Amino acid sequence: KSSCRGQKLAGGLRVASPFPLCQPAGEPSRGKMRSSCVLLTALVALAAYYVYIPLPGSVSDPWKLMLLDATFRGAQQVSNLIHYLGLSHHLLALNFIIVSFGKKSAWSSAQVKVTDTDFDGVEVRVFEGPPKPEEPLKRSVVYIHGGGWALASAKIRYYDELCTAMAEELNAVIVSIEYRLVPKVYFPEQIHDVVRATKYFLKPEVLQKYMVDPGRICISGDSAGGNLAAALGQQFTQDASLKNKLKLQALIYPVLQALDFNTPSYQQNVNTPILPRYVMVKYWVDYFKGNYDFVQAMIINNHTSLDVEEAAALRARLNWTSLLPASFTKNYKPVVQTTGNARIVQELPQLLDARSAPLIADQAVLQLLPKTYILTCEHDVLRDDGIMYAKRLESAGVEVTLDHFEDGFHGCMIFTSWPTNFSVGIRTRNSYIKWLDQNL
Repeated sequence: KSSCRGQKLAGGLRVASPFPLCQPAGEPSRGKMRSSCVLLTALVALAAYYVYIPLPGSVSDPWKLMLLDATFRGAQQVSNLIHYLGLSHHLLALNFIIVSFGKKSAWSSAQVKVTDTDFDGVEVRVFEGPPKPEEPLKRSVVYIHGGGWALASAKIRYYDELCTAMAEELNAVIVSIEYRLVPKVYFPEQIHDVVRATKYFLKPEVLQKYMVDPGRICISGDSAGGNLAAALGQQFTQDASLKNKLKLQALIYPVLQALDFNTPSYQQNVNTPILPRYVMVKYWVDYFKGNYDFVQAMIINNHTSLDVEEAAALRARLNWTSLLPASFTKNYKPVVQTTGNARIVQELPQLLDARSAPLIADQAVLQLLPKTYILTCEHDVLRDDGIMYAKRLESAGVEVTLDHFEDGFHGCMIFTSWPTNFSVGIRTRNSYIKWLDQNL
């Protein structure tokens, strides 16, 4: 059947109108089809605009990184909307999204036994690798996950897979700490959690329970977890009550200071995924329960200007013009304000605390630290934090391995399985585990 608005002539014949008004019933009009095509094209263009960001050609798997970054930005915007509506704190909402899509139960395999327990009231996930007949005692790594002191979990798939691989390949016991997060707690509670759990693990009776060699224990972590691992390492060197000392520390793209947000890597990677400078500064403010009004001033180093006396002496300990090689400083210039906002440091004295910023610790503290591994990535605002810390440790007489990846980006080491598998993620993980195998 058809509906036709033509002209009726003699003999019952119809002549179609010169306008396209006669077509089979039920078939979409060309106008509707045209509108649908325009809408679809607009949506595709909008999606492409949202996903696409300019990236250097040397970064690993750029299109996959764009998609990962767009997904994370989308989750952030959803959590911000939830916060705006007064339904929940944006970090709680964002972490709920992250954990909901990636939480993994403590599942053991034939090679690795996985259990959830607590060490002195702090939740941990323990991975026990296969024993070696010739070695009755195992080596061990205490691992602290990243996430800006506010996100992620020892129980999500990314960290579960990393720790399982470490336990199996190293024949080791891996203790992954589930420390409390912002906004439920703030600095220095996260440090207290990892110190308390690690001290408990180092007790002779606990090491004996897990058949761990007390002389072969490493502290390790990535990003904010690397920050906590570095702070713990410094604190343990000054704790005379500890019978068992750490043999190694391994820091993966650690965040180590909040005094200078204009190092060459911060300038070079100001908008690089998945950790733009603005987001990193906000994590710091969240960690200290600070005021977001300070963020823009901190980005241009107003909090450590020359008229802020408390910061002036400490700035010398992270003078990147002397701590970084010329291959990293390039043509970048230091950003040092003559006058700034002294109120920021007055309200957030934690900024100048070595427990939050291990890079500014005294030389006397650094020289007591164990052999160290630091992994850095070229496309990461935190690159220079790690390189400067390596230089300061070397100057203090500590043996350091600096492992730099030219195509790496922040967070890459945990992205090793589909659909977020990056070639540099696999290479960084293998390099990290290889160093542990050779040195632990």
